[in-house]
Amino acid sequence: QEEKIFAGKVLRLHVCTMEGAEWLEEVAEDTTVEKLKERCLKHCLPGSLEDPKTVTHHKLIHATSEKVLTDTKTVLEENIQDRDVLLLVKKRAPTLLPKMADVAAEEKRKQEQKAPDKDAILKATANLPARSVDRSVTHHNMRDFQTELRKILVSLIEVAQKLLALNPDAVELFKKANAMLDEDEEDRVDEIALRQLTEMGFPESRAVKALRLNHMSVTQAMEWLIEHADDPSVDAPLPGQAPAEAPAEGAACSAEAAAGASSEEAGEEAKDELTEIFKKIRRKREFRPDPRAVIALMEMGFDEKEVVDALRVNNNQQNAACEWLLGDRKPSPEDLDKGIDTNSPLFQAILENPVVQLGLTNPKTLLAFEDMLENPLNSTQWMNDPETGPVMLQISRIFQTLNRT
Repeated sequence: QEEKIFAGKVLRLHVCTMEGAEWLEEVAEDTTVEKLKERCLKHCLPGSLEDPKTVTHHKLIHATSEKVLTDTKTVLEENIQDRDVLLLVKKRAPTLLPKMADVAAEEKRKQEQKAPDKDAILKATANLPARSVDRSVTHHNMRDFQTELRKILVSLIEVAQKLLALNPDAVELFKKANAMLDEDEEDRVDEIALRQLTEMGFPESRAVKALRLNHMSVTQAMEWLIEHADDPSVDAPLPGQAPAEAPAEGAACSAEAAAGASSEEAGEEAKDELTEIFKKIRRKREFRPDPRAVIALMEMGFDEKEVVDALRVNNNQQNAACEWLLGDRKPSPEDLDKGIDTNSPLFQAILENPVVQLGLTNPKTLLAFEDMLENPLNSTQWMNDPETGPVMLQISRIFQTLNRT
């Protein structure tokens, strides 16, 4: 009966506090939020209203909308409905502004810790004797690990090839390695993406080119095809790409010839055939420039061969390749194929390491070296490999140790 009499005038609100207290408050729609807050404080904090600041130090929050209710507005004006949940929260004390003396002390401390400028350095070192240091020689002596690592890998590959040639199963092992290298993911085209483009009416060869330029993205490839529809060079092959089928066939023939030869009858011939297989495998891993980077650099006016060389030296990094083309072009592409001095203390220390010696007899190590040689970004993958990781770790440690001395 009471619900019928007070329907639409009295609201039943569920009030909660941060301490976990909960209760129901019945209030009229014209009750102000301040009055409601006083009733809530009387319920959860008896005697607290003796301090007039208690009400102002608390606030009511509408749980659903997360809105802080305004004290001067009524329950109706705040659009509070029957059965709504309110949260009674104590306001946080405002942060005090720092005193001027504290600010001045902090600023003084910062000035004392500030690094000296060029004038201060010149003034402090005015009485010191001048020295002429050849910065180019100093920079040259600070060997870069990535540059040296490439030379180390070139020489270690030669050593690994000689060691693996003594393995009676070497031919069979490298026939499998040859097959692994045939499965080059970069040469594959997503058949589903290609079919989607050809069903739209684009020629297959043009669609393949668009997919390779746009990392197999159908949407980006379609936009490229539409944008270059009237381009006379749209069907031209991608710059820097060379077919790899011939080396593959040659490597397969060499592997078959080596497999057919008896180790007892023609041991030396088998070694020669293995050397040929190694060369064919190396050719398969020849550098393949990023087509987008090639096109972008050629549009700047550089020759295609220069662009490919720049990208090879700088691991397909377009910005670094551009700086190389505009600079002194060091190192040269020919320097990339040079190994380290085999009589140097660094190379001798690496070869004398037992972990490296054992790793060089593993065909997977040779494949890892070949991969890192042409794809330096894959170094992390081989560092984390349980078979090749310890070898790479020892090489890095030996280099860092000798580089400090």
